[in-house]
Amino acid sequence: MNTPTPDTLDDAELARSLDGDFTSRHADVNGVRLHYVEGGTGRPLLLLGGWPQTWWQWHKVMPALARTHRVIAVDLRGMGGSDKPEDGYDKKTMANDIRELVRHLGAEAVDVAGHDIGAMVAQAYAAQFPEATRRIVLLDVPHPDEGLWEMRLLPEPDQHVGSEIEKGARTYLWWFAFNQVRGLPEKLLDGRSRLLVDWLVEYLAKDPATIDEHSRQVYARAYSTADALRAGNGWYQTFGADIVDRRAHPILTAPILALGGDASNYAVLRDFLPARGVDVRVVEVPDCGHYIAEEQPQFVIDELSAFLA
Repeated sequence: MNTPTPDTLDDAELARSLDGDFTSRHADVNGVRLHYVEGGTGRPLLLLGGWPQTWWQWHKVMPALARTHRVIAVDLRGMGGSDKPEDGYDKKTMANDIRELVRHLGAEAVDVAGHDIGAMVAQAYAAQFPEATRRIVLLDVPHPDEGLWEMRLLPEPDQHVGSEIEKGARTYLWWFAFNQVRGLPEKLLDGRSRLLVDWLVEYLAKDPATIDEHSRQVYARAYSTADALRAGNGWYQTFGADIVDRRAHPILTAPILALGGDASNYAVLRDFLPARGVDVRVVEVPDCGHYIAEEQPQFVIDELSAFLA
């Protein structure tokens, strides 16, 4: 009889592969079942990821952070091992998911770090639950605001929209519009999500090799079904509601650290985020594109360790 071999793309096996005694868990909160990976001891630190990735995008920084924190890397509503309901993808509702998860974990005020969609949820969490927020870290993306309505439909004249970002060129975010279309993206990409993962990594990472073959397999598997693609697109289809919700956000009182890649969104964060809080520090991450925790993990470890101390 052949002995079954571990599935190296399975969340439980991925968690066990990390130093720090990490465990894959689930919690029923706010009407959804959320998957998260937990390890380490100390003050709770929640890590919220983005599209089209999963909690695994934090795997390079989790062991080091777990030496001083109880690290909880979460699959958001619609992501990876979490439920994929028909609705609730506005960042206000997703922040409520995280607040209920914090209660489930028996924690009070927590540190929250988010990247991409996760950064939007982290900012919404701090706005809605200041009493449950200690410090916030935003990686490369702020919460949606009116600026999204001004995004150009077409690229700039002679702008290359191909396998990589030209130096100094504005990123053309065509997928912001593509993901608004209901029903079509999941039909086109069902079973073909690896094409999307590879294209985005090659386009948005300064050094695409920093996101290795195994990680790309993890992400492609997570978005391999029409249902998973529909749920991920839901995060984008609520941007209009998110913009309206942001108007009610107070000026954030929790200290904020924002990290932006020098080849990505540093300038956006620098120009617009300081007005959203009373204590905001924006840091440029050198030699880095969009996927900061995977492209420059030691930089992230150093910055978070100092900021959260």
